[in-house]
Amino acid sequence: MISLIAMNGKCCPNKGAAFQQELSVYDMLIKENWLKELVERIRKGDDEAKKKLPFRCPHYTEFKDNKRQQKCIIPEAFTFQTCIDIDDASQVEGAIKAAQELNKQEGIWKGMLLHMDYSARKKLHIDVRMPVGMTIEETQRAYCEAIGVPFDESCITPERFIYITDLGSEIYRSEKWYQVLSEEELKIRHEAFLNRGLTIDGRIEKWKNGRIEKLKNGRVEEFFDLKDQSDKVERKNGRMEELKFREIPYSEIIKEYWNRNGGMPAEGERNVKLHKLAVNLRSICDNKRETLLAVMPRLGLSEQELTSIVDSACKETPKGFSKEIQSIVNDLTEPTANSQEPTAEPELPPEMPKKLPKLIALLVSKTPDVYKPAVAHAVFPALAAHFFKVSFRYIDNVRHEATLMNVLMAGTGAGKDCISQPINYIMADIRRRDEENLERERQWKQEVSSKGANKDKRQRPEGLIIQEVDPDMTNPAFVMRMAEADGHFLYTKMNEIDQFDALKGSGKGGQQFQIMCLAFDPGNRYGQTRVGTQSVTEKVCIRFNWNAATTILKGQRYFRNVLTDGPISRINFCTIPEREIGAEMPVYGTYDAAFEEELRPYIERLVKATGEIECPQAFALAKKMVEENAEFSRLSQSRVYENLSFRANVIAWLKGCLLYVANDYKWDRAIEDFVRWSLKYDLWCKMQFFGEAIEKADYTEVKPKPGPQNLLDLLPDEFTIQDAINIRRRQGKDSKGAKHMIDMWKSRGYVSQITNHNYTKVKK
Repeated sequence: MISLIAMNGKCCPNKGAAFQQELSVYDMLIKENWLKELVERIRKGDDEAKKKLPFRCPHYTEFKDNKRQQKCIIPEAFTFQTCIDIDDASQVEGAIKAAQELNKQEGIWKGMLLHMDYSARKKLHIDVRMPVGMTIEETQRAYCEAIGVPFDESCITPERFIYITDLGSEIYRSEKWYQVLSEEELKIRHEAFLNRGLTIDGRIEKWKNGRIEKLKNGRVEEFFDLKDQSDKVERKNGRMEELKFREIPYSEIIKEYWNRNGGMPAEGERNVKLHKLAVNLRSICDNKRETLLAVMPRLGLSEQELTSIVDSACKETPKGFSKEIQSIVNDLTEPTANSQEPTAEPELPPEMPKKLPKLIALLVSKTPDVYKPAVAHAVFPALAAHFFKVSFRYIDNVRHEATLMNVLMAGTGAGKDCISQPINYIMADIRRRDEENLERERQWKQEVSSKGANKDKRQRPEGLIIQEVDPDMTNPAFVMRMAEADGHFLYTKMNEIDQFDALKGSGKGGQQFQIMCLAFDPGNRYGQTRVGTQSVTEKVCIRFNWNAATTILKGQRYFRNVLTDGPISRINFCTIPEREIGAEMPVYGTYDAAFEEELRPYIERLVKATGEIECPQAFALAKKMVEENAEFSRLSQSRVYENLSFRANVIAWLKGCLLYVANDYKWDRAIEDFVRWSLKYDLWCKMQFFGEAIEKADYTEVKPKPGPQNLLDLLPDEFTIQDAINIRRRQGKDSKGAKHMIDMWKSRGYVSQITNHNYTKVKK
């Protein structure tokens, strides 16, 4: 039998989107190292990491348009199973034993246990099959009573989700978990619900005398009277709809709030936690006492007790959206057409041109199609390492050498080693010369170590140009190799980006990031001064090209403290999209002598190049791309995109210059198309992996503030709300106060309103 599951298996998933998958997709996900690392971080106290966990839906295998909302429920996709959440650590082990025993005993629960796993905080999830005719709530109440744990009424919403944990957290699994039931069994279960006046998936859809009724423990009980609860709900088209904020039910927001704050409060802490919840909810209830009273959970309190808590919360000074509520609302907001959140089809990077420059076409000729974009970017650091005292003049009249650094960020098992063979062949000539000089160095070291302390020792040999260096070299070794390279580029290839940490030195400044920045910047100077006669004392101009690979999560973590310090903008990024489940294994071509011979003339042209080289076509293209980037930045109003585009443009232009030289100083349309694509692809990766984090870092930095300025004077005579927001941001002020500021100006007669969003200054 087939097993289907509704889930979102992405890191940092959009909580509003869930996709139907076969259970085998879930099985692959729980084996991922990044998921295991996230779970470990959460169990060590990193609560923020929980937001990044993927999730599954226990009650349905599919939602309309993949939107995880009650209005998008597909009744026919009901699983007839539910998940009990044990959120008290002291009850976990007892519940596991009780569930295992209950599964063996005669009665309605025999064989009904489907799955058990530890939650992210080492609590417990228990999935059980629902007895025929029982609703979600009835099943959970009865099962909790049977194993001796409290029933949690916040865990019964039909569209709810469960955070997914790693394979090591799984305790038990039945082969019937998420199994699609037979037509015969489905018919029996559907009829059992219909006979009770419920929908085929056991939900309430029954009205009587202006009241909604609900079934509980086999009998109909009054749920509530619409007349008495008109401030909470309204009846539309014969159905009940609860109050919402931005189309999100308040109950969902509150449920997620409890999830992020240790679960629903116990009796002793109930009043304190409800007060804190009320303070947080005020901002999305328009600071209205009536709305707050309507949406607040009771948790067994009387109306008088709850009113007292709400009134106390309302006495506090309004503070606007808290970060926590803002985060919850963002996570629960359903994706729109313009959203960058995951949709049914994952967003893919820009498609590589079909016709490639001759050199790139050769280098990817043995590469499976899925890896070709990554290889097309990753080969440039090694290619550029062949330049010696070669420079190109950029459109700002600054001379650049071909410093190119590349990081390949992709999932575990994505095939990141695809770049190795092309790079091996590119570096073959440099490695042959390096080996000769390494042998000279070995012989000198052996000679020096064999002589006594008082004997003359031969000086270190001259001309020890060794370009390919070990990725774990120390700072002194790096400076020495750079000095001896005598103007040549150093090059290294790292299997993991954190191998760069060997260069960070003993200080706290993170010298590895300084080296990344200095390598890119023309005219840099770097080195060290030491007193010891055997120590390295040098000042060098850094010429350092390199490749590194990493998983997406590790890469984001590695650069998280330098998001706005420059390394990211100076590095060229690439990726490998996820392959479809069950896709055929990519097959490589054969790298042989014929491939090496075809590559040889391109490498020779790079080696022979010298001096400042002019490429008018690359120069003109760089100018054009700068204008296009500026136009897109204006239209998108993305300051992050604009800032990243400046150096991304230089990187793409340098690639064009290199291809021009390799192509025997001939420019063609294929080179231009490749350079354009390279720029867009690089920016896509940077925005995808770091864009949101950089934006947050930009607006939370402590920025130097000049004396107060008249913001109205800084605006044009006619302006929009967005103009006002931008001006406030530039002055280090938050954007939320823009509307209030304009309203104040209106009341003072400084401005008048033209349309809903447009204003004009009042001439005085």
